[in-house]
Amino acid sequence: MEWIERLNKAMTYIEEHLDQEIDYARLGTIACCSQYHFQRMFTYMAGISLSEYIRRRRMSLAAVDLQNSGAKIIEIALKYGYSSPTAFNRAFQGVHQIPPSAVRNQGVSLKSFPPLSFKIIIQGGQEMNYRIETKDEFRIIGISSPLQQDLEQNFAVVPQMWAKAAGDGAIEKLAAMMDRQPMGLLGVSACNEAEQWKYFIAVSSSKSDDAFEEYTVPAGTWAIFPGEGTNHSVQELEKRIVTEWLPTSGYEYANAPDIEVYLNADPQNAKYEVWIPVCKKSD
Repeated sequence: MEWIERLNKAMTYIEEHLDQEIDYARLGTIACCSQYHFQRMFTYMAGISLSEYIRRRRMSLAAVDLQNSGAKIIEIALKYGYSSPTAFNRAFQGVHQIPPSAVRNQGVSLKSFPPLSFKIIIQGGQEMNYRIETKDEFRIIGISSPLQQDLEQNFAVVPQMWAKAAGDGAIEKLAAMMDRQPMGLLGVSACNEAEQWKYFIAVSSSKSDDAFEEYTVPAGTWAIFPGEGTNHSVQELEKRIVTEWLPTSGYEYANAPDIEVYLNADPQNAKYEVWIPVCKKSD
């Protein structure tokens, strides 16, 4: 229950700051994880990204303000963090399908998005295989792309990286350089609080090549879940880890990279492992 209580405290923080800047790092602190892991966890549990949820809540409240106050549209836009009327209009129409100028007309149809709260629901048991392993630091080599701290902005980045790497021969070249554990093509989300967030397509290797970037995965402990299927099945497994395994596991997120290890990189018949960085829950 403590885990759920933390999430709901984070939801309370959001509600109290909808008319202010919302600090994603603060949300992570409340939930006892990094802001990166909080956003991933939220997306899997809520079914929408954190930034989209905040946008919907703000536009829901903005509609109420427009109906019940005499404030100008630009005043309400500023209240919810939009310095540009055009940006506010676009966000408002994206939620309500009408411009804010139409809200005060009789009989208009609006959408209401109530605040989220979380609770544990016990569902039918479908087994999950996993193991806990502590690893020394290891060196990877590959290609990277910077990630934005709002994860919604990164949704197209990673698929485009994989498509480009497959098309320009980078994956084939990296596979030939692989000579260390873990033996597989790696997708590494290096998103700690101290460095620029990056996503790597890489292999564990002792070799060097000027065309590729080096990165050292720090020592840590991971919960490792095997899977097979398509790229979509990787996402389904990650969702199950967050929503089914993590809440009752006795573990919580640690500040280390998430790793996907592709043992067979066939996108339609992949064999893979999902590595989630963990530590024992504090008392």
